[in-house]
Amino acid sequence: MNHPLLNHPLLLLVLSFVLLWLCAWMGWFFLARRWALEKDIHENFGYILGASLTLLGLIIGFSFSMAASRYDQRKNFEEQEANAIGTEYLRAGLLPVADAAKVRALLKNYVAARIQFYQSGDEEQTRRINADTAQLQTGLWTSVIAPAPTQPTAMVALAVSGMNDVLNSQGYTQAAWWNRIPTAAWFLMGIIAVVCNLLVGFGLQGARSGAKLLSVLPLLNAVAFMLIADIDSPSRGIIRVVPQNLMSVAQSLQ
Repeated sequence: MNHPLLNHPLLLLVLSFVLLWLCAWMGWFFLARRWALEKDIHENFGYILGASLTLLGLIIGFSFSMAASRYDQRKNFEEQEANAIGTEYLRAGLLPVADAAKVRALLKNYVAARIQFYQSGDEEQTRRINADTAQLQTGLWTSVIAPAPTQPTAMVALAVSGMNDVLNSQGYTQAAWWNRIPTAAWFLMGIIAVVCNLLVGFGLQGARSGAKLLSVLPLLNAVAFMLIADIDSPSRGIIRVVPQNLMSVAQSLQ
């Protein structure tokens, strides 16, 4: 379970910037006054600072790659859902007339529910949509297997197989929604960012314009954290999966 803060990228941007700026300011104002670096040590400190910033950059890049791959996975599953629903709508014609009409009517409602799922940004609303989706899935499965005992033909089996794909695709999507960057990884990345900002502030000791440079690295780190959290959050933030394939299917079903 991810921390609730990770579902609010803009709030994460503000809080992380304030925290990291305070760390840089503490390194510049407090640590630099207590432990002044000698000239021969200052060069070695530059190596340590460079290595630390490189490590932070690699971890941020790796985290961004993880978030981007999860975003692509959610897009792929949305496409698979749309294809499965569209195919099953056609295969419903293989069922008896009454059953086919019922399945197709339920599929139209099911597509609308899936579009609402992708567009929902409220947890309570998402829970209601999931409950409605579960009811629709029960109705769809019951309707498609109703003629199977009396008409165990290959055509009916094909329609049942297609409905199985529809239900499985929703499960894959839900699993992708839960597949987030672990909170522990965020915690470790935050620790490294705190240490790096302390070192940057400490390394600016003696510089007249050091106070003006203290906000540069915290701002860059905060923006990077916000971008990663935004892409990693499936239902919050600016960058979200648009159910354009499902909307196209919904239009075609009309």
